[in-house]
Amino acid sequence: MFYWIMKNLIAGPIVLTVFRPWIRGLENVPRTGGAILASNHLSFIDSVILPLVLSRRVSFLAKSDYFTGKGIKGALVRGFFLATGQLPIDRSGGKASEASLNTGLAVLGRGDLLGIYPEGTRSPDAKMYRGRTGVARMVLEAGVPVIPVAMIDTHKVMAIGTKVPKIRRVGVIIGEPLDFSRFEGLESDRFILRSVTDEIMYELQRLSGQEYADVYATSVKEKRTSVVR
Repeated sequence: MFYWIMKNLIAGPIVLTVFRPWIRGLENVPRTGGAILASNHLSFIDSVILPLVLSRRVSFLAKSDYFTGKGIKGALVRGFFLATGQLPIDRSGGKASEASLNTGLAVLGRGDLLGIYPEGTRSPDAKMYRGRTGVARMVLEAGVPVIPVAMIDTHKVMAIGTKVPKIRRVGVIIGEPLDFSRFEGLESDRFILRSVTDEIMYELQRLSGQEYADVYATSVKEKRTSVVR
C-alpha cells in the first residue's frame, strides 16, 4: 500500500511532471509473470524513474548500507528505499552473495519484476562497463526472460556526488525480451555465465549507445579514489 501511495499520489506525480520521461518499448514488458529488468546504471534516480513509467511493481536489489543509517536522515532514506520497492542486499561476497541471489529468486518466484544493474554500480563517467555474472546465474536459476532497459540522460540530471538534481528530460528504452532457456541447467558453468552476461551487456550498449569499456566499473572507481588520495 505504501508503495502504491508513493508511486501514484506523492512522489510519482511530482517526478513525472518535473522530468517528463519519454519511453519506448513499453510493450516489451510482460503483463504477468516473473522477469528480470536488466538496466544500465547512470544515476541514483534510475531506480526511481523506471518503476514510475511501468504499470507493474518493480523490486530492485540495493546495497544494505541504505537501510542501516541512523537518526532522522537514516529513517528517511530507509523509508524512501522501501517505498520505492528496493530490497537490501549485502555485497560483501560469500554467504552474503548467496543470500542476495535467494532474495532475487524469491521475487521472481512470486511472479514479480526484478530490477538489476549488471554493472554492479553506477557508471563513474557515463560509459558502460563489464557486467557481473551474478545476473546470469539468477537468470538461469529462475528460468525467466531478461528485459534489457537503457536509461537515457539520467546522469545529466543527477551525476555521482550530486545532491540536488537538475531539471531536464530523461528517457527509457525497453528492448525485446532475451531468452536464455537454451542454457538451462548450466548455471554452474562460469563460461556460460560470462557468455550470458556479455550478451545482456551487448544489448544494453546497443540500446543506450554508450561507449563500452571492458573493465569493471568498481575497478575504475577504486583507481580514481587512490589517485585522489
